[in-house]
Amino acid sequence: MSRHETPITALQARADALNEAYRHHSAIAVLARALHDPDVGQLALVSSFGAESVVLLHMVALARRETPVIFLETGMLFAETLVYQQELAERLGLKDMRLIRPDPEELKARDPAAMLNQSDPDACCALRKTVPLARALEGFDGWITGRKRYQGAARADLEFFEVEAPNGQHEGRLKVNPLAHWQPGDARTYIEENRLPRHPLVAQGYPSIGCMPCTSPVAAGEDERAGRWKGQDKTECGIHLVDGKFIRQGSTLGEDA
Repeated sequence: MSRHETPITALQARADALNEAYRHHSAIAVLARALHDPDVGQLALVSSFGAESVVLLHMVALARRETPVIFLETGMLFAETLVYQQELAERLGLKDMRLIRPDPEELKARDPAAMLNQSDPDACCALRKTVPLARALEGFDGWITGRKRYQGAARADLEFFEVEAPNGQHEGRLKVNPLAHWQPGDARTYIEENRLPRHPLVAQGYPSIGCMPCTSPVAAGEDERAGRWKGQDKTECGIHLVDGKFIRQGSTLGEDA
């Protein structure tokens, strides 16, 4: 690194170079090579074990079964998700599953009645997801997400490699989005062709699955994420703590992080 380069500038240059090198690769090739590329560094897969999570979990199992897999157990997940996580991790032979939970003392202090999601869903997501995830990712150079461009909003211009800006807890790290260029239906095709088990709630009308209080079934013709935080001005669960304040911004911690 040049003495005039900041860590974030150097990281952005590395992400740009990786995107150029991997531009014409398939999703599985991007993931497989990224997991073994020293220019990418040590990666973890962050998975919600949601409706389409099995795609990346299967790819990781094929490419590098020892990859750390971080599962955020918020304390508000569907029972079906917890059972699915255990069964899928065993079936795929994942060797480094990490179940991450919110700090019990912080829960006791800030959400003793487990009702924070009703009065301040952003703060609830920060308490139960973003803050625990930030702790779990300490020491990693980057993390793998399941976001896709077609999901719109902050995801419309996704590249395979992007920079997660510094937030007071790290100087910036890479986010790897192997499925960035996938189209609607590609995940279903992959799941069917590889005969992978789907989350049991998908058959009950849940195409996007998060915490139980904030997830609803989706009617025919509705957007696949219409059941997340229904009736609220909220589409993502990314809340970052900056200078002691919660700052809402687009993130990856909703469906299939």
